[in-house]
Amino acid sequence: MTEPIVHPWPYPRPDLPPVPAPGEAEHTVDVWLVPKFSMLTLFCLLEPLRVANRFGRELFAWRLLSSSGEPVVASNGVRIEVDDRLSLLECSELLMVVSSYEAEARVTAGDRAVLRQITAFGGRVGGLDTAPFILARAGLLDQQPVALHWESVPAFREEFAQIEVSQADFIFDQPCPTGSGGAAGIDMMLQWIERDYGPALAEAVSRQLVHQRAAEGELHKARERLAHLPRAVASALAIMEAHLGQTLPIPEICRLVGQSQRQLTRQFQAQFGETPKQCYLGMRLDQARRILTDSRCQVTEAALATGFTHLAHFSRAYQARFGERPSVTAGRGLG
Repeated sequence: MTEPIVHPWPYPRPDLPPVPAPGEAEHTVDVWLVPKFSMLTLFCLLEPLRVANRFGRELFAWRLLSSSGEPVVASNGVRIEVDDRLSLLECSELLMVVSSYEAEARVTAGDRAVLRQITAFGGRVGGLDTAPFILARAGLLDQQPVALHWESVPAFREEFAQIEVSQADFIFDQPCPTGSGGAAGIDMMLQWIERDYGPALAEAVSRQLVHQRAAEGELHKARERLAHLPRAVASALAIMEAHLGQTLPIPEICRLVGQSQRQLTRQFQAQFGETPKQCYLGMRLDQARRILTDSRCQVTEAALATGFTHLAHFSRAYQARFGERPSVTAGRGLG
């Protein structure tokens, strides 16, 4: 039997610029560029976020900073304009420091104070390539392992012997995310996308970037399963996972993936034994269960967060899927 022709992966939003301003997206990443930073590392950090926005929603915004507010020259001699001065940043969801050669040559005590201030207000500060030297000097890495460029490991161990150096290319789920630079920035951002929005969206972004992720464990198995799905199905799953709270009509999802509703329904039933509508409902209910289990949210909050406007409908669907009322799950979560 001949393989079906698979059309190129469609861009869901070809007509909209996927670069929202800070405050217009669900997450904003601040990026501090240190002189002689790696251009490759910067691009690898931002491109996964840009591509994720193309799947129909403003998920990520970013803001470039320098110590002076003036343009910064990268290690390849290219000048990059920035949006603001680092010292004007009072708080941040995530500030990533990007450096390379002579990482600490122009970093001041005032710059390090800004980093400490951000963490004191509950933000996260991370760094790529040689930036862990800056974070360590600011006293931010004493309680966690660190990943950095392999060339810098001997010098880092010599100066900061008390800090554990990881063999991993990146570490994201720590107070201070760190990585070796270059393509590790792609994998770090894909892990963030996968953690918050599911493996289908991360796989879709990875495909767009023509990037083969380094993976292990259960996340690798999930990506293996997605890799064998028809592209229209994987694309539809990615869009659904990006819209668990602001649900899209099934006909709109079909339009975005370039399939008729009959075609997409046939493919979903072949893969999962469910229609796209049934699969979408299950994904939203699974997300609601995670919210109720892992947080102190009330049932109404979990329902609204997953696109249910009628509480009675949510409760009936939830009990049918999990065999218990959402209030029972919420009680265990609070416990």
